[in-house]
Amino acid sequence: MQDVRARIEGRVAVVTGGASGLGAATAQALRAAGARVVLIDLDAATVEAAASSMDAIGFAADVADAERIETVFRQIEDRVGRVSLLVNCAGIADPGSVVRRGVAMPLAAFRRVIEINLLGAINCIRCAVPQMIEGRIGDGEAGLIVNTASIAAFDGQMGQAAYAASKGGVAGMVLPLARELGEHGIRVMGIAPGVFETPMTLNLAPKSRDVVFAAVPPFPKRPGHADEFAALVMALVANPMLNGEVIRLDGGLRMPARV
Repeated sequence: MQDVRARIEGRVAVVTGGASGLGAATAQALRAAGARVVLIDLDAATVEAAASSMDAIGFAADVADAERIETVFRQIEDRVGRVSLLVNCAGIADPGSVVRRGVAMPLAAFRRVIEINLLGAINCIRCAVPQMIEGRIGDGEAGLIVNTASIAAFDGQMGQAAYAASKGGVAGMVLPLARELGEHGIRVMGIAPGVFETPMTLNLAPKSRDVVFAAVPPFPKRPGHADEFAALVMALVANPMLNGEVIRLDGGLRMPARV
């Protein structure tokens, strides 16, 4: 198995949600290993600052916007080169009961979670894959796609129907995509994090945040750190036999129905 730097150096790596949290930690690790890193995030000022801090290139975009993402990936190819690594970290975690005090959840609230977390991931995948295929040399590896799911995909809590559905979709497409894209030398993996200290969790409403952080894994008895997620991404890059699987990164945590 090649040294991880040898497998990363010079490759174009796109990280969505790359301006903060899990995405930023992953982008920093990839940049430190010599990748040409591109960040995609929603807020222009935030992504510009993050890109500048790690000598990367940043694009402001809503990952669920088909035309905008198509444009971004064309610009990446023109300015940086063909993409060979894609890590989908962009996501939202808006909690909400389907019915609360007899009032139905607005469908738009459910739809937005699905659009960002699930459709946003496949939107970036569909734009990255043609570049991976075109950039393949011989019968070597053309690319690696890493989708960020969540343990909520498997044991979502009450009030997480939209989030769990979106992350279940993210996890569920890993194997069929790996099967479809394997003939092109593209691997597809998923990571399902448990409770991590990131802006997404820290910025939840106080009650929701307390519920999330009340769940502590058997060991270590703390939330995960973003650099631990990044370390797993690097391990996926390093090991070419990892394909078509979703790995739980949760310290053994199994979420109860409610806290």
